[in-house]
Amino acid sequence: MSSSLNAPSGQGGLDDLLPRLEELNEIGIALSREKDLDRLLEAILLAAKKITRAEGGTLYRRHPEDENLLHFEIIRNGVLGIAMGGTTGNPIPFDPIPLNNEDGSENTSTVVAYSVLRDQTVNIADAYTEKGFDFSGTKRFDSRTGYRSKSFLTVPLKNHESEIIGVLQLINAKDIVTGEIVAFSDADRQLAESLASQAAVALTNRLLILQLEELFESFINLINEAIDDKSPYTGGHCKRVPVLTMLLAEAAHQAGGGALGGWRMTDQDRYELKIAGLLHDCGKVTTPVHVVDKATKLQTLFDRVDLVDTRFEVAKRDAEIAMLRARLDARAAGTDPAVDAELERVFQDRLCAIDDDRKFVRAANVGSEAMQTEDQQRIAGISQKYRWRNPEGEDVDFLSPDEIENLTIRAGTLTTKERQVINHHIEVTIKMLEALPWPRHLRNVPEYAGGHHERMDGKGYPRGLRREQMSVQARIMGIADIFEALTAKDRPYKKGKTLTESLQILGRFKLNGHIDPDLFDIFVRDRVYLRYAEQFLDPEQIDEVDVSRIPGYAGH
Repeated sequence: MSSSLNAPSGQGGLDDLLPRLEELNEIGIALSREKDLDRLLEAILLAAKKITRAEGGTLYRRHPEDENLLHFEIIRNGVLGIAMGGTTGNPIPFDPIPLNNEDGSENTSTVVAYSVLRDQTVNIADAYTEKGFDFSGTKRFDSRTGYRSKSFLTVPLKNHESEIIGVLQLINAKDIVTGEIVAFSDADRQLAESLASQAAVALTNRLLILQLEELFESFINLINEAIDDKSPYTGGHCKRVPVLTMLLAEAAHQAGGGALGGWRMTDQDRYELKIAGLLHDCGKVTTPVHVVDKATKLQTLFDRVDLVDTRFEVAKRDAEIAMLRARLDARAAGTDPAVDAELERVFQDRLCAIDDDRKFVRAANVGSEAMQTEDQQRIAGISQKYRWRNPEGEDVDFLSPDEIENLTIRAGTLTTKERQVINHHIEVTIKMLEALPWPRHLRNVPEYAGGHHERMDGKGYPRGLRREQMSVQARIMGIADIFEALTAKDRPYKKGKTLTESLQILGRFKLNGHIDPDLFDIFVRDRVYLRYAEQFLDPEQIDEVDVSRIPGYAGH
């Protein structure tokens, strides 16, 4: 077997070697620049084939989760027209090659496994005459295809810690002069080993970056899960906004004309925006959960409307006691029986009035519709209309000032102070993100994530930026954040709106300077809303949208 490890070959001479060395240097530079893992793996194999003039080749990888297996990553054979793995989209149907047999012994009969186990380059002149390895599978393949697998060059890929992370195997070297299949030369071996070393460095660097990115995204998801644990409503929002952001960004990227016709994103830009989307509400980790989840106006840690209900019951009891006492007094004074009936009638009217006021308070507590001025005045009147004794025995107004403030909220369920608490999350988000040492390709994350509550007319928060002061990415996130909130079906204080309702509101936001007009037109024209809806909305929310009825839409 030892002779087979360095099979001789007479391919080329010095004049042939120098150009190949130059080519090797260029390949190394190209590999170091490649960012996509599939393209990198493909480039490694294609470069090895080219520099050794091999007809075919296979690249195997050891995956961290099971280092006892060599997984097929890329297979190429120009003669047979085989191209699997990598960027081809063609799956590789072969099972991984184990490094150990079922009995636990080392699998040294398979060339690629031997190369890993012995950390050694294996150069075989002719598989059909080789006595050290099992080539039965190769011979069966040849018999099916009519191909003749002859020379093999197998080189391990080692990272900076001398760990073998993969194997490069080349098949059938061609003579530069005759074109015949020959053994791989010592020069081929040295070039392949040099390429393997450079490839391993490039691959290791790419994998380390991918691992760091995966770790970083996992940490982001951990933050969002912490928010989700506090509030399932916000947690769903944190998952959906990034998806809608990227859908709109891709539509803007592909816009053929208009104000955004020349706006484009690189893969790096996409990743940066994706991270910003995932982190856009990270500041909510500090927002009190009773404010985030406030489903009714009187809700704090519980819905205080039940306490008000109790007071109404006390008011009914007091009215009944007063009526009974009056009837007793009337009977003791020997008054007309008609007085007794009148007292009962007045009492029943009183009960009806109390029940009516209680129903009104409960309806006002929901906060599903904008509250009119007369309704706010009625709440104040109810507070004065009834009296009750508090736990200290004091005779006080029926509703406390805090209860009146909450029950008279004009829209929604949050008081001005609570809305400020909610709004503060964006300041916390910006503060958190600006404190991080972002690498260059992610340095815009704080600006993208921190601008989704700004308005095009400068009336947003927290910085009051105008459209021209904001990036396209931040403006995209602003639309995504609003549309997700409008259609969300998991909010405690409202039902998810239909597509038509949401787009009409969004259209009015365009007209009043709230959102970017060009992005809104793309959102509607390219039906971004529908692609999002198909993923996240209930069927009853996905109605037929008549774009001609959407306010401000300039695409019809």
